[in-house]
Amino acid sequence: MKGLSVAIVSQSDPFLQLIDRLGELEVVIGPQARPVVAEVQSRLREAAAARERGDVPGALAIIGQAMERLAGLASSLDTAEGALMRAIAGSFAQALTAGDRGGAKQAVDVMRSKAGDSSKDKDKDKDSDW
Repeated sequence: MKGLSVAIVSQSDPFLQLIDRLGELEVVIGPQARPVVAEVQSRLREAAAARERGDVPGALAIIGQAMERLAGLASSLDTAEGALMRAIAGSFAQALTAGDRGGAKQAVDVMRSKAGDSSKDKDKDKDSDW
């Protein structure tokens, strides 16, 4: 497994980009999102650290918990949006578990899009260890 610094967001690691860009939800949703976003970012950093240690099952469990928390925030604002977020998070975790990098990347791209990221450069995942 390649080394990955969780302190520095790699432009080629969509997972770490997702962590970094979650802060944009505060702009879209408002200040009530701040504590949830901070919690989810922290949990995802824990997952990245677990991944770096080689604990992929542990990382996947943490990701699932973090995504469920994010889906809870979405549900509190819009029930349909929350259901969609749960489905996307489930697809992401399932793809990671199956080693399906393309499926995981697609789920991350949908999450990024839902978070307001209009970046065209979403295909740089060459260094991702998922």
